[in-house]
Amino acid sequence: MIQLFLAGTLGEMVVILILLFRTPLRKLLIMVLDRLKRGAGPLVVKTVGGVVFAMLSVTVYSIAAIQRRPIETINPTDQILLARYMLEASYMGFLLFLSLMIDRLHHYIRELRILRKTMEAAKNQNRGMEDAKSDSSDEIKVLGQEISSLKTKIKQLESECETTGNEVKAAEANVVALNNQSEGLLMEYDRLLEENQNFRNQLQSDDQSSSHSDIKKSA
Repeated sequence: MIQLFLAGTLGEMVVILILLFRTPLRKLLIMVLDRLKRGAGPLVVKTVGGVVFAMLSVTVYSIAAIQRRPIETINPTDQILLARYMLEASYMGFLLFLSLMIDRLHHYIRELRILRKTMEAAKNQNRGMEDAKSDSSDEIKVLGQEISSLKTKIKQLESECETTGNEVKAAEANVVALNNQSEGLLMEYDRLLEENQNFRNQLQSDDQSSSHSDIKKSA
């Protein structure tokens, strides 16, 4: 049994050394441990660990039983058994401890790999966001240029509208002046018509008076 526990302890120490350093063997070992933790693997490991722990408990009990005896009753055979039991207990304790260390190392390595993948995904997302920001900044620059050109066009249109408004105001002033002038001409035309009518009436009265005077002379 001691040779078996020694071989198991040395094997676990080699496994721990492989897990501590980044080598191709660590990837292979992690894959093996991942498969062992699937299906019936955990049950088998727990069963073996339980058996070793039970044997460790029995060995510790045997050691305690021998040590509780009086020193006078302990013979050389008991001393040899005590040394054997203590060696087996040491190996079994190291075996269980190293098994726990392997389990924790495997767990932390997996967590570290998941954390690295998450960080890489976050970095890629940040790069995507930075690219999107750069694209959006370029779009903003283009929109700013378009806005500035539109502002220039608006100013030109405003100046054109102002010029057109001044022209319209001048045309309205001319229309008003022409209306006033036409009204004055109409009034002058009415006055001339009235004078013409008066002149005609005066001529008719002069003709009538001359005709009456001619009639009186002939009589």
